[in-house]
Amino acid sequence: MSAAAAPDHRIVDIKLDERTILWRNADIEQERRVAIFDLLEGNFFKPVGPYDDGYAGPYKLLMGVEEGRLTVALSRADDTPLESFVVPLSPFRRIVRDYFAICDSYFKAIRNATPSQIETIDMARRGIHNDAAELVIDRFASRVEVDHDTARRLFTLICVLHIRQ
Repeated sequence: MSAAAAPDHRIVDIKLDERTILWRNADIEQERRVAIFDLLEGNFFKPVGPYDDGYAGPYKLLMGVEEGRLTVALSRADDTPLESFVVPLSPFRRIVRDYFAICDSYFKAIRNATPSQIETIDMARRGIHNDAAELVIDRFASRVEVDHDTARRLFTLICVLHIRQ
């Protein structure tokens, strides 16, 4: 099959640059695992510009943080590098802080709150997560197209990379 075969606009592997993750607890580690699993199960990821040889997926990603910016390195399924890009993280700071706060409340609630309290907190958490997904779509738009569900999962991974405690 040639590189110009039918498009396969999806991520088949994603890794986080472990050097940039300073700390994470069991809840955050579980969120990371679930986000990666769900992302690999179904996603839409299409670089905006075509590659010279017509390559159209699938893709592998390596995400990290350097100097306050998200770094994303794309490669082909055979690990041949394609491109890298950076996304400023400053637009994400407030929403990441809000998301961490609501997640902390949620994780505490699932241990000892009533079902209705948990549901209320979870609705707020989903709302913040949806807003964050729209921000991911917007900030990635000049480099890649992603759908809403892919953006939600990428935001979860951005949060994991944001942890500095």
